[in-house]
Amino acid sequence: MSPIPGPSATARIAPAATPPELLRNFSIIAHIDHGKSTLADRMLQATGVVDPRAMRAQYLDRMDIERERGITIKSQAVRMPWELGGTPYALNMIDTPGHVDFTYEVSRSLAACEGAVLLVDAAQGIEAQTLANLYLALEGDLVVIPVLNKIDLPAAQPEKYAEEIASLLGVEPDSVLRISAKTGVGVEPLLDRIVELVPPPVGDPSAPSRAMIFDSVYDTYRGVVTYVRVVDGALSARERIVMMSTRATHELLEIGVVSPEPVPTRGLGVGEVGYLITGVKDVRQSKVGDTVTDAAKPADEALGGYSDPKPMVFSGLYPIDGTDYPVLRDALDKLKLNDAALVYEPETSVALGFGFRVGFLGLLHLEIVRERLEREFGLDLISTAPNVEYDVSLEDRTEVRVTNPSEFPAGKIREVREPVVKATILLPTEFVGTVMELCQQRRGDMQGMDYLSAERVELRYVMPLAEIVFDFFDQLKSRTRGYASLDYEPQGEQAADLVKVDILLQGEQVDAFSAIVHKDKAYEYGVRMTGKLRELIPRQQFEVPIQAAIGARVIARETIRAMRKDVLAKCYGGDITRKRKLLEKQKEGKKRMKTIGRVDVPQEAFIAALSSDAAPAKDAKKK
Repeated sequence: MSPIPGPSATARIAPAATPPELLRNFSIIAHIDHGKSTLADRMLQATGVVDPRAMRAQYLDRMDIERERGITIKSQAVRMPWELGGTPYALNMIDTPGHVDFTYEVSRSLAACEGAVLLVDAAQGIEAQTLANLYLALEGDLVVIPVLNKIDLPAAQPEKYAEEIASLLGVEPDSVLRISAKTGVGVEPLLDRIVELVPPPVGDPSAPSRAMIFDSVYDTYRGVVTYVRVVDGALSARERIVMMSTRATHELLEIGVVSPEPVPTRGLGVGEVGYLITGVKDVRQSKVGDTVTDAAKPADEALGGYSDPKPMVFSGLYPIDGTDYPVLRDALDKLKLNDAALVYEPETSVALGFGFRVGFLGLLHLEIVRERLEREFGLDLISTAPNVEYDVSLEDRTEVRVTNPSEFPAGKIREVREPVVKATILLPTEFVGTVMELCQQRRGDMQGMDYLSAERVELRYVMPLAEIVFDFFDQLKSRTRGYASLDYEPQGEQAADLVKVDILLQGEQVDAFSAIVHKDKAYEYGVRMTGKLRELIPRQQFEVPIQAAIGARVIARETIRAMRKDVLAKCYGGDITRKRKLLEKQKEGKKRMKTIGRVDVPQEAFIAALSSDAAPAKDAKKK
């Protein structure tokens, strides 16, 4: 959601609450790049809520990152008027992200709706995230309206993909709408279909008010702006409200709807979606999933809320300038309000100082959060290589939860359990062999294979999350010429033969470079990291060994050669014994220096060796 502008942008006052029978709440769901934001643009134009002079592409994508990358990161709610058969209706639309890393945004949006427009690219057909979002909608008992987009493309095959969608939903192919969000063809019939098929919201207008917080954002001037869907009763301006989980009481300074700019109203009734402003500056007092009720006549029971998102990938975020640590802490607090899936806790590193261990839903999520922190709060950050969470069981039955390799216990280990995911891969039939080979290399266990049509296959694997999280997507795309799509969801844990690889500099362990890897890949990691450090660490006055070790056993080694002063420069001619004497003296000095010398790893070397820039950036661009 974009920050709410000041009163000058919200001069007009809308009428009181709309009757529930005239409301339609729906989301647009699809795979990434299937045209959700473009369809939202055409709907805004068709309903006339955006002035033609103010219209721009991706109107609801408010962040610079979204517009640069052409992806939706934050779901956006907007209210639009539409008339059918002489009756004026109010449509509340939520445009959602399509990437697997932002599924939590989609699930929260769907909880505020009664219907979903399932958008499928007529040139690409059903993809992995299309199925994932469809199952989310069906689990929430939403009415699904199937739509084929991009029918104006030369490569479009609407008849073929209409049959695919129809067989998936159990409907007739003729019932799948054909539209072009780019040219506007079929958008108005789609709005009519939404009014006809999506049921009006159900609630008790006479009951104590209950509204579900489905999003919130921090505005520098107006404090926390909370976005709600009213379930029962009504909320009106200037009344006192209570947040049911924190019991915090506030006065409603402003209440309104987003259309698509904020419009203050006298109140919100059953089924309406809008925003609340209380002037509160404490970001912890507006929790996504909480229930808002009237302080004078509070509800007895809170609404169901949302299941907490489970972080899949962990990475350390450290400010390059140590004095920025408090700024980073405040920035994460404010960003968590805008991104409920963010999980973090303080952490210290011998090499990098004070920072935070942050949990993300995936690599693109990691990169977007880091970029937002740098852009919106002016921070310079180092992010360590991403890793997943492990459960380690020791011989004495002690259980240790490891989110950072430095926490890996040193005693006798009975078992290490790693998270696994259920991966769904959709691809053309010609690439089945090469993708199955890739999944086997990544320790995948095949669960099933279905032919959606003569040309498209769905593969299902259970795979370790650690094998997917770094460069699996890149490999998948390169092996299938970009045609495969991937979706995954948590599937519990499994025991695995994992070891901790330590990196030693001159015999001293450097925690920041340690990693937890599968036993079969330990040697490969050791060779790669020692080779990288040999290039990055500057030469010293003495020879420096760089070793990779599992416990006490060294598995790889590189040596940084000593810088050597030419002590023979003054010897031109003369006896060889004089030269040998000088070389022996130098050799003794080097040996003594090696025993007392310390290797200082420059900050640049830490950044280059630990930084996860290369993999996520590549990953995100391809996605």
